[in-house]
Amino acid sequence: MSRLLLVLLVLVATAGAVVAYGDPERIARAGDTVSELLRKRAAAPARAVQIARGQGGEFALLARINGVVAPMVIDTGATSVVLTYETAKAAGLPLELLEYDVDVETAGGHTRAARLTLDRLAIGKLVERSVPALVVPHGQMKTNLLGMSFLDRLESWEVHADRLMLHGYP
Repeated sequence: MSRLLLVLLVLVATAGAVVAYGDPERIARAGDTVSELLRKRAAAPARAVQIARGQGGEFALLARINGVVAPMVIDTGATSVVLTYETAKAAGLPLELLEYDVDVETAGGHTRAARLTLDRLAIGKLVERSVPALVVPHGQMKTNLLGMSFLDRLESWEVHADRLMLHGYP
């Protein structure tokens, strides 16, 4: 957004300079340039994903973690993306190098998790790289959580009725 404002400011300043010199042909070209930039901006495809609420009230989705499909549930109460051991293993994460030294509270109670960074986490058109995440030990959780370490990277997210909209930056 700030880049667009900067471009517009430069164009307005340039157009102002052209107007000051009174060349009608340059004025017309400057106006066409600004119009074209605004048209391109409006036509840019939106990076957004819509997720329907499940029967249990949750927003569930399929993500791609380092290219591997993984079911996840949106959890705005989770500080981080949290993966089950099984999902982390399927995604080829270095489980043998992890230290389970982070205290976490899950629906099943207290456990310890290991920190790591996901190379790539994609939800439809929304792709983020180097996403901080946690992995819990084998059997500690049944569901992967899409927490705030991913959601905070989005331009916005909002719930309307039974739909969750995730909006990425253009």
